[in-house]
Amino acid sequence: MSQHSADASAFLKAVSHEGRLLILCHLAEGERSVTELERMLDLRQAAVSQQLARLRLEGLVHTRREGKAIFYSIQDPKVLRLVRLLHDMYCEI
Repeated sequence: MSQHSADASAFLKAVSHEGRLLILCHLAEGERSVTELERMLDLRQAAVSQQLARLRLEGLVHTRREGKAIFYSIQDPKVLRLVRLLHDMYCEI
């Protein structure tokens, strides 16, 4: 049981940053390039890349390269479930 709580805690820490959560919300709608995410979030490339690196390190997102562009998508189905739950709780008011 303690391993499950440790895993859950690590998962929640990975998604608890506002920038990372916004990225995941956009990725829940489908694959996005870094450039698309920059525009959607109105953030600089360095800030978006830093948050994507953390999400990738945690195994929450998957990358795909096409030429010079890097595309991201949600890898862990738990992320999609959480994003949908949070959307229902906070965005569907």
